[in-house]
Amino acid sequence: MSVHPGKEPGPGPWLRRYVPAAGQPAATLVCLPHAGGAPTFFRPWAERLAHSLDVVSVCYPGRQDRFDEPCITRMDTLAEEVAAALLPLANRPLALFGHSMGAALGYEVARLLRHRHGRNVVHLFASGMVPPHLVPPGRRHVEGDEALVADILEQGGTDAALLADEEFRAFLLPAIRGDYRLMETYAFTGADRALDAPVTVYYGRQDKDVSAEAAAAWARHTTGPTEVIGFPGGHFYLQDVLETLVADVERRVLASVRGAGHEVRPVAFSPR
Repeated sequence: MSVHPGKEPGPGPWLRRYVPAAGQPAATLVCLPHAGGAPTFFRPWAERLAHSLDVVSVCYPGRQDRFDEPCITRMDTLAEEVAAALLPLANRPLALFGHSMGAALGYEVARLLRHRHGRNVVHLFASGMVPPHLVPPGRRHVEGDEALVADILEQGGTDAALLADEEFRAFLLPAIRGDYRLMETYAFTGADRALDAPVTVYYGRQDKDVSAEAAAAWARHTTGPTEVIGFPGGHFYLQDVLETLVADVERRVLASVRGAGHEVRPVAFSPR
């Protein structure tokens, strides 16, 4: 299994490393995109964190250079594939950051890594998502294109002008619909306290789908500490607080690495 720079295809299609880490990074931060999202969403993270962390983004089938592959519409299948892709990276501490759908996927991947593969993540970051046991079922994935687009635009994740373009919409919607189906048919089957890693939950205070109370309920899923942090904004709050959020993630990953007994070496870094 290899990690591909940029979006170049190859024998291992799942992971993208846009900016090589400098020196010996303290940990690998694995970023899992939202429904319909692509790994390039996290390119700015890699640019900001290359001095301390190895930032790797997950590319789901059905988008970018994997456009010709069918989307995976079952959470268990997707989690198994991603967990297997991450095993070769487990020679250093792993932390997972997922936004929206990526947060639920991050939990399932962390659970598989621990209970099937004997590898614990050092930190799980869940952004813009209720905990697994509170994920509601839904039927938007079987509704017409207009209803699906309206929901996407309400969340603020996609430019309205782009979705107004019929060619672009035809390109984008199959992946979005597949991801919606995955989340709307996802049924939590894990046990309580399945993780032992620290969990940090980020959410937008104006996000109608994630309340402070729901965010706090992530504590049910780990024996480690859980902290909830709210930011101004809606579902895609993270685009407006990028610098603050990335810095907080970096600080917490490094603290978790130290707390797990791993060495954190200083890395020489020249600004790009």
